[in-house]
Amino acid sequence: MSQPLELAYDRGTLLLTGGPPEFDFPTLPGVKFDPRTSTYRAQGRYYRAIVEQLRRDKTPYTDTARGWDNKPTGWKLTTDRKPFPHQAEGLHEWWNTGARGVVVLPTGTGKSFLAAMAIEKANRPTLVVVPTIVLMNQWYADLSKFFGIEAGLLGGGYYDFQPLTVTTYNSSYIHLERWGQRFGLIVFDEAHHLPGSTFQEAAIGSLAPFRLGLTATPERADGGELLLPELIGPIIYRREIQELAGDYLAEYRTEQLMVDLTPEEEQTYRDCREEYRMFVEQRGISFGAPNGWQKFIFEASRSPEGWSAMRAYREQKRIERQASGKFKALEMLLNKHAAERTIIFTADNATVYDIARRFLVPAITNETKAKERVKILERFHRGDYSVLVSCQVLNEGVDVPAASVGIVLSGTGSVKENVQRLGRILRKYGDKQATLYEIIARGTAEEYTSDRRRQHGAFQ
Repeated sequence: MSQPLELAYDRGTLLLTGGPPEFDFPTLPGVKFDPRTSTYRAQGRYYRAIVEQLRRDKTPYTDTARGWDNKPTGWKLTTDRKPFPHQAEGLHEWWNTGARGVVVLPTGTGKSFLAAMAIEKANRPTLVVVPTIVLMNQWYADLSKFFGIEAGLLGGGYYDFQPLTVTTYNSSYIHLERWGQRFGLIVFDEAHHLPGSTFQEAAIGSLAPFRLGLTATPERADGGELLLPELIGPIIYRREIQELAGDYLAEYRTEQLMVDLTPEEEQTYRDCREEYRMFVEQRGISFGAPNGWQKFIFEASRSPEGWSAMRAYREQKRIERQASGKFKALEMLLNKHAAERTIIFTADNATVYDIARRFLVPAITNETKAKERVKILERFHRGDYSVLVSCQVLNEGVDVPAASVGIVLSGTGSVKENVQRLGRILRKYGDKQATLYEIIARGTAEEYTSDRRRQHGAFQ
């Protein structure tokens, strides 16, 4: 009688041994011969497909790879909260497509509650992966409240595995060997981060047969969203801001404000732009080409002319971002919306701190300590602070429902970033009307940048 095939877990991979003498291992999904150990292996993500094929083919096997109990956990949501239609529809589509896939919903429409419903539905030990420590703590509090149990934490100084655990993308791939076989469901919040070269290891090495991705903006500048179907599953449900505004998001409008450079700013801007553009042209550099920016940095570092061109580039950017007319427009808007909670967005920390000093408002950047950040956000929500200024820290993953006004003083040409910034002010909060302003320096490259970032239905 032939020996049954055996599945074992080994450092993010499936190890396959035994089986009938004539068994052809490479016919199983993802299985390859490992010459280092003279064994057959597959990445952990192929666990489900391999088990399903073995069952279809009626191939005898033993499974020591799976480290979770395959019996239902019995978790039940403790809230009587009724799901919104888009939450119920998203859950239905996810479950009916094999409990694998990405749900795309705008910020503020309840993605975390949809995830809680998916956790209840799958009823298997679950790992939730998030991008930041702040979000990890937020999810920990939400899940503990939703299910009335103590969730585990991995990251930020915590190393506590529980059947329901929250971790960060950084910690998930660093500690993959210790958790990859523990969970039957893995939830990736802000799933657009996952295709990063290291972050994706968490999905590649996990055995979890059930997978859910949540994001408001799946598209990436590098096209990495094309990897999501093989890491989590395809996009199986999607709703956009304009579809949900009014009923499930705040009503909103967007407005562009053009400001003129002073004659001195305009002259300096033109001189600087001409200097660095001549250098770029002489060196055959195209910013639109792959690694164009890296080539510019390399060439600029090789000569005094290059250093001068780099200084000119930075100065023209500074003028775009900190034109004196922008600060006058900002002051006007802050006075106009003095009774509302306002978030100011910039492209760099230097402008954040400049605004904080000029207008005596609290600032949050990547340099702000976690405890200080939490206190600032709490005071903003209570109304102790009516204005916040930030660079990119508040673009995603921060819950500021009281905010009704957003002011984009500067930013990139990324559609994703612009949608995320709009999303920060769209969460339902009473009967608020949300407004997103863009302040743009007329006659500069910023006009083109603004046009690029507005290429989304929410801004049409």
